[in-house]
Amino acid sequence: MWKFIKKLFFILVIANILFIIFGIFFNPPITITQIGGLVKYGKLKRDYVSYDDMGNNIKKAVIASEDQLFFQHNGFDYKQIEKAMKKNDKKGKVVRGGSTISQQTAKNVFLWQGRSWFRKGLEAVYTFIIEKVWGKDIILERYLNSIEMGQGVFGIEAASQYYYNKPAKDLTKSEAAWIAAVLPNPKKYDPKNPSAYLNKKHNWIMRQMNNIVLK
Repeated sequence: MWKFIKKLFFILVIANILFIIFGIFFNPPITITQIGGLVKYGKLKRDYVSYDDMGNNIKKAVIASEDQLFFQHNGFDYKQIEKAMKKNDKKGKVVRGGSTISQQTAKNVFLWQGRSWFRKGLEAVYTFIIEKVWGKDIILERYLNSIEMGQGVFGIEAASQYYYNKPAKDLTKSEAAWIAAVLPNPKKYDPKNPSAYLNKKHNWIMRQMNNIVLK
């Protein structure tokens, strides 16, 4: 039994190393979250595109919305994590997340959705590794290609076609901000039918995009 466990552990370690190396050059063939979306909604809209074919507007929009220190931190924004923990403790439940784009990429590419400490621990390990091995441009590309941006809609190219019938590189500043505004809850919010909150968030993202400088 012990030999089997050691062998299984060794296989898992090697498989993960190969998958991480694979991720330097390619987007994931499919993710657990995408499988979940396919099962739940009966569809999987996805079309991977390269970093250069995404256009700058969506890159600035998601950084402005999700992680404005993306190019400065090492994968973890400790001030935001502390703020999230204090707010969640005060409310007695999870009402705010402190995850960076790097952490979200680790979760979406390698893991599953959920809030268990075990998954968060694995997320931290993967985040540390991809920051060292992939670098910022690859992380942002994998993030924008894998993240859920609508019900059964994954990645910016599919989202751009779904919402605006155009490629991601042609999104206007406002259109990119609308797509970014639905994050991190694309199952609830819809750019085609925005709530008052979504309108407010869209306007805030538009202003914040002026401060984002891509590396």
